[in-house]
Amino acid sequence: MIDALLPAVGKPVRGCVIGSTDIRLPRQRGELRVRREGGLGLHHLVWRLGPGWRVCSSAVLGGGIGPREWVLNAQVPGGYPRLDPDRHLAEIATAEALDGPGAGLMTAADVTAYTVADDGGVTATVTGGLGVRGWAAVPAEGADGPPPPGTVNIVVTLPVALSDAALVNAVATATEAKVQALVDAGLDCSGTPTDAVCVAAPDPGGQPGEPFAGPRSRWGARLARAVHRAVLESALRQSWDPPVPRPHAPTKGTSP
Repeated sequence: MIDALLPAVGKPVRGCVIGSTDIRLPRQRGELRVRREGGLGLHHLVWRLGPGWRVCSSAVLGGGIGPREWVLNAQVPGGYPRLDPDRHLAEIATAEALDGPGAGLMTAADVTAYTVADDGGVTATVTGGLGVRGWAAVPAEGADGPPPPGTVNIVVTLPVALSDAALVNAVATATEAKVQALVDAGLDCSGTPTDAVCVAAPDPGGQPGEPFAGPRSRWGARLARAVHRAVLESALRQSWDPPVPRPHAPTKGTSP
């Protein structure tokens, strides 16, 4: 059943009517969009990259490394009932008239509260909900099957092409920066069990691309700072106890 309370932009698909809030992400080919599903107004972010881009991600739709022409980060209700998140994301993409291969992420967090940070041409956009959080390494046994929607989703775009190894390294760097930001926010956790990361960069077009994206490389350092700022802002916007400052090692020339 389709709820027609919002202006339709694109094709209604399986109870989904989509409209635009006309908000452009800074320095991004993306926009904040709104759709109506099951009587609920839900939001999603869309990056219309077009051809000539590669993405490395843990996205539930279009994950892995390869050419991607769009990225979608869609909000869904808490207690998400569907067992086919990849199909659901494909439906939203179809309603948005997104052609070609793409990557789709989900979150139960409020997408309208996204945060953005830029550093030297690298832009990180974060949607975060940290109600269920903890440390990655725990004694509990992991579960099989698709996980519930991600709660801290990070989408990063770079202006330079990266090699395959550097794309994977960029995902690791983004994850390290996320954990650093959560600790800096005073949270005793490394994230949530369902976080996702997506890194987009121009296709090298047969050239090698930048070989490194670790935190001390030129582009990895910029990526890390952008992700850290976006995640930190997202975490501090939520209601926690006041952050406890982390002790830092004394710099050269200072007293211990």
